[in-house]
Amino acid sequence: MDRWIVAEHGAVLRRSPRPPLAVDLGYGAAPWTAVELARRLRAARPDVRLLGLEIDPGRVAAALPFAGEGLTFGRGGFEVPIGEAGDPDERPLLIRAANVLRQYPEEEVPAAWRLMCGRLAPDGLLVEGTCDEIGRRHAWVALGPEGPRTLTLATRLADLGTPGDLAERLPKALIHRNVPGEPVHAWLRDLDRAWAAAAPFGALGARQRWLRTVRSVAADWPVRGGHARHRQGEVTVDWSAVAPR
Repeated sequence: MDRWIVAEHGAVLRRSPRPPLAVDLGYGAAPWTAVELARRLRAARPDVRLLGLEIDPGRVAAALPFAGEGLTFGRGGFEVPIGEAGDPDERPLLIRAANVLRQYPEEEVPAAWRLMCGRLAPDGLLVEGTCDEIGRRHAWVALGPEGPRTLTLATRLADLGTPGDLAERLPKALIHRNVPGEPVHAWLRDLDRAWAAAAPFGALGARQRWLRTVRSVAADWPVRGGHARHRQGEVTVDWSAVAPR
């Protein structure tokens, strides 16, 4: 997820006239994801400032020893109280919320999206999604201030059985929609069919089989990203093609 953010949003971070602000919302019991995200973003913009937010004061206190130049921690939720980062009128260029909304009812997702998107800078990005415990299966929605733009599935290809295995990591807005008649179900079905048809390419390795799969579904679906992203085990599709009916 972090690599995708840098690839897709790095140019926006670099164009910022001031050190850009990014937020890791709901970093968890330990601050490692915030530390890692800050390191990734600095590859694109060395002076980026990252604010880790948690609603639990105990988690904030536990993270404070890891704060340093360009990395701070504070208490907050979907309303993103960015005043704690300095300028109260500043808006973040990035909010990442990983494995946060999965704990909430599906009907609460739109309101949470609106709250977070409403805090973004005009060219900001919200990345909201879910991964497994060891980070080898991911799915996330990318949103701008106007709302959702794309859905990305990402996997460690060596561990992939079928693309449909990623269904269990769909974001909360989609995980209960993986049923016949819903667009996301059709998307995963077509990925699985293309994966099966690309089985002969497996002799060349899982990466070549995946590339063939993505090339095949791109004939019928609005697939985004180029060869470099697909090689990473990613496939991104327009949100409009998979949004719940």
